[in-house]
Amino acid sequence: MKITKIRLGRISVPLRVPFKTAVRSVSSVEDVIVEIHTDTGAIGYGEAPPTGAVTGDTAGAIIGAIQDHIAPTILGREVDDFENLMLALQGCILKNTSAKAAVDMALWDLYGQLYHIPVYKMLGGSRSKIVTDITISVNDPEEMARDARNAIDRGYDCLKCKVGKDAPLDLRRLQAIRAEVGKDVKIRIDANQGWKPKEAVRILGQMEDAGLDIEFVEQPVAQHDLTGLKYVTDNVTIPVMADESVQNAADALTIMQMRAADLVNIKLMKAGGLYNALKIASAAEVYGVECMLGCMLEAKISVNAAIHLACAKQIITKIDLDGPVLCTEDPILGGAVFNEKDITVSDEPGLGIKGIEKLTYLD
Repeated sequence: MKITKIRLGRISVPLRVPFKTAVRSVSSVEDVIVEIHTDTGAIGYGEAPPTGAVTGDTAGAIIGAIQDHIAPTILGREVDDFENLMLALQGCILKNTSAKAAVDMALWDLYGQLYHIPVYKMLGGSRSKIVTDITISVNDPEEMARDARNAIDRGYDCLKCKVGKDAPLDLRRLQAIRAEVGKDVKIRIDANQGWKPKEAVRILGQMEDAGLDIEFVEQPVAQHDLTGLKYVTDNVTIPVMADESVQNAADALTIMQMRAADLVNIKLMKAGGLYNALKIASAAEVYGVECMLGCMLEAKISVNAAIHLACAKQIITKIDLDGPVLCTEDPILGGAVFNEKDITVSDEPGLGIKGIEKLTYLD
């Protein structure tokens, strides 16, 4: 199976409600799509969201990296020369992890098709079903409580609540949500780097004292501030998860060795794809650090690839793969099946993607 052509496209999918965090607000998924064609007729699919505030990757950067660096590197190569192909992909350009992730997942898709096996079974095959949380965007307390109620009415029992904008108001936000949903619903919070270390300790302590029963807090401080992250971890009882601080396996190892966080969030766009995400998971297995498999604001192709990894490894105990259920429609044919919080991975070869509706090609 030889790579013969790479096509790029764009998709636009409106969100049910605007997605708001401490660092950005968006109303639709606007992603770059990659198709890798082969001489057998098989096509591998990949996807990358332009998330400049997190990865530094804009749509233009993703397209340019693939067209000018990645495509010339992999065109004409055999898919079953997989390890060398992956090393060439990761080495042909610095950074640009979103572009690499999109191509990486398309290559895994083809590799699975070549050997007639789903990717999750190649990677370990631990399970075929997972349960995701759903994100509650940061807004005023009353609106967040309403959004939380709507999520519960849709069947969700785990909420990931965005905070990090105005620490005193964050406490009121969580109080309103907990009062609305009751004690049996899990609440995890994501500050998206929105607090200073001492501020984080103070507000998290207030949440503890208020009996809000927070499952964990994600990335309370700036991504580069590992000392501050460790300070928070050492001074609160709520478990702390590193997200933006974990851009690659080396970052994950440093955090685990420092004991700077209790948990690690793996995202394909930060890591540069499944190949590198597996290294983070392996490091976590060595150190006994549980992981969450998360996503940016993405449509189903890239989330589907993350689902395969989540279904493969037992060290991944928490799931935040709600991108497709935040959208008003799903233009992706095939792949994992979403029944609100319940996700079932596809047993089709590769990643199971069959096609994309409303795709606008760039060539």
